[in-house]
Amino acid sequence: MDELSLQKVPYFFVIDFLSENVEIYQESEIEKSGLLIDFQSFSSSKKAHTLNKKVEWKSFPETLESFKIGFDKVQKNIRLGNSYLVNYTRKTKIETNLSLEEIFYHSEAKYKVFYKDFFVFFSPETFVKIIDGKILTYPMKGTIDASIENAAEILKNDPKEKAEHYTVVDLLRNDLSMVADNVRVDQFQHIDFLKTRQKNLYAMSSEISGIVKPEFDGKVGSIMQKLLPAGSILGAPKPKTLEIIQEAEGYDRGYYTGVCGWFDGKNVDSCVMIRFIEKEGEKLYFKSGGGITHMSKLEDEYQEMKNKIYVPIH
Repeated sequence: MDELSLQKVPYFFVIDFLSENVEIYQESEIEKSGLLIDFQSFSSSKKAHTLNKKVEWKSFPETLESFKIGFDKVQKNIRLGNSYLVNYTRKTKIETNLSLEEIFYHSEAKYKVFYKDFFVFFSPETFVKIIDGKILTYPMKGTIDASIENAAEILKNDPKEKAEHYTVVDLLRNDLSMVADNVRVDQFQHIDFLKTRQKNLYAMSSEISGIVKPEFDGKVGSIMQKLLPAGSILGAPKPKTLEIIQEAEGYDRGYYTGVCGWFDGKNVDSCVMIRFIEKEGEKLYFKSGGGITHMSKLEDEYQEMKNKIYVPIH
């Protein structure tokens, strides 16, 4: 990645959650690879598609009792002081009459990728952007059902959601300081509206920026290596929280909650791979979750995990 970005060669990259698999596609290789990409700054999907069927969508979430097993492990570690924010995720079987490719074409999101009949995601969350030597990150933490009266205000002022958001902003500010100078929070607790077929949600994000340090200038790979895994989908402190996640979740996240991005020869736009559907054999699984703090309530976290199992096709 560094070699190509220093040579100013455009490419698309995909990095899994544990940074064990890194895939790089130069622009001429994208079409042959079977990848379909639709970012704000770049799109490889040229065709217009119409959907001529009624969307069928069923999800089969685990029971509250099953969810509680990992939740309790997370809470125990938080009480012991091993972590103060853990992003706990689950894998839910879904059934739909849509193919992964149809989901890609018809869902609406800031970032969409279809990966060779293996997974599709439609993510609302930017990871980092690099624009003219300035690096920006937009951690997203905190969601609420938008149909609740005064939902946006409730989300902004909820003590648990606020604590979670403050923690992630602090974590990302520290992370960014490893690769950038003059790091600052430009926008705090910004509320985004996410429209979905199942239910509409509000999500809370902030904007943090800095100036890329001279030793990282043009080195996109080195920057990603320092910043990954993304703090918003891991928790804090990072190394210990990663251990807790692996014990509590009991499944391999794979590419889910990894990052992918487009380097155009000068600037970078990247996202966190959330709102993620993966194919295993003939079955489809939706991976979703949320941040757990000492204030988290089991039923609320279970509900949040279920709320996020949606497809943004209207």
